[in-house]
Amino acid sequence: MLRRFGVNYAIFSMATDILLTCVALFAALRLVAYIPLHLTNLRGPAVVMPFIYLVVPVLWGLTFLVLSVYDPKRVYRVMDELQIVTIATVASALLFAGLLFLAHRDFSRWVFIIFVALDLVLLLGWRVMVRLLFRISRVPTAEHRVLIIGAGDVGQRVGTMIRDYESMGLTLAGFLDEVTPRVAVDQDFVLHVLGRVEDVREVVQRSNINDVVIALPQRDYAQINELVLALHDLPVQVRVVPDYFSLALYRASVEDFGGLPMINLRDPALNDVQRFVKRLFDLTLAGILTLIVLLPMVIITVLIKLDTKGSTLFRQQRVGENGRLFSMYKFRSMIDGADSMVEGMTEHTDDGHLLFKKANDPRVTRIGRFLRHTSLDELPQLFNVLKGDMSLVGPRPELPWLVGQYEPWQHKRLAVPQGMTGWWQINGRADKPLHLHTEEDLYYVQNYSLWMDIYILLKTPWVVVRGKGAY
Repeated sequence: MLRRFGVNYAIFSMATDILLTCVALFAALRLVAYIPLHLTNLRGPAVVMPFIYLVVPVLWGLTFLVLSVYDPKRVYRVMDELQIVTIATVASALLFAGLLFLAHRDFSRWVFIIFVALDLVLLLGWRVMVRLLFRISRVPTAEHRVLIIGAGDVGQRVGTMIRDYESMGLTLAGFLDEVTPRVAVDQDFVLHVLGRVEDVREVVQRSNINDVVIALPQRDYAQINELVLALHDLPVQVRVVPDYFSLALYRASVEDFGGLPMINLRDPALNDVQRFVKRLFDLTLAGILTLIVLLPMVIITVLIKLDTKGSTLFRQQRVGENGRLFSMYKFRSMIDGADSMVEGMTEHTDDGHLLFKKANDPRVTRIGRFLRHTSLDELPQLFNVLKGDMSLVGPRPELPWLVGQYEPWQHKRLAVPQGMTGWWQINGRADKPLHLHTEEDLYYVQNYSLWMDIYILLKTPWVVVRGKGAY
């Protein structure tokens, strides 16, 4: 049976990619005939030399292999798979363009452009369709039974992650801990504790375990050597999750340091390439959006002037990336002097956490309530994006006095450019108090990708239309 993320599926994926790439090349040759000749500068029908049909499959196949497109560990998440396929397709196209420049300059540019665009659509499209097919039909994947050693906070987080990837073939067999066998009910899921840590060999053999994850607290690290030795002759993968995993303060990565594998606990949230792409994406899209909403912004300015006295724009000091202060722009939605009433409006939850925003705020004006409900008061922040103070997507910039009340781990949300919208906004908005939406922001920081930004931007209009948590 063809199981997801197995060896046979990888071979099937490679064969499908090569076949669809050849189909895209053949289709591009036919589609270019429908473009007027005066646009293509062709003197006759486009022709592709036979050797091209041999070069393209080899070039695409090798490039996809080198970039690990078929590595199961890199394509568990749909966003990761779409991203790596896009990068591999672009890289293959660039290599193909260089080869054409050296050996076949008469190749039609229109055929090349149509071929690459169509190939990208086909390669991404069939993967999305297969994922939907597996999800709908529940076709079994290549099952990997995972045993977690340690049922503490770290182990439970690993268990939650495995549960989230059940559709990819990961199955949580249970836990081993320093307790007698039992079934305990946790707030997130049922903890099946199969035995004590020293029973690891027996449990692995009895339960057909494929992967063992050691998620012990730091005080029990002395047991790791004993566990590895106990499993050395069994056909299982053994992985260790450091106790630092439970601290959102760190973004750990494994790197080679002078030939020694080490864990880097202060890896930057964005590397130089990601930062460049994110900034270029922000400038392009924010520039286009600013031109589109210019007229609505003029209308909003007039409405604010007619509704209340005072300035139409509200400037407020906020904390940006790495703690840098900047002036954030918004359309004024409150009465004059609203800032002086902050202390009286601030509340705390039952467990002592800060709750800053709430519904039915008496300081909000009539037009301001509409602007907040539709998030139109945020439009001037496009100018903050163009200036470089903010990004289109990122954690929401907070007030300095709120950041002053952060716990140490919460400061990690300032490691990336602060944004107009973000993971928190599409997952609850103001309904979640400060300490909870910070965890949503940290999820974004630790899982950042351009595809994630695009997903958040596409989902934001729907959240705005619903108006949930907007006040």
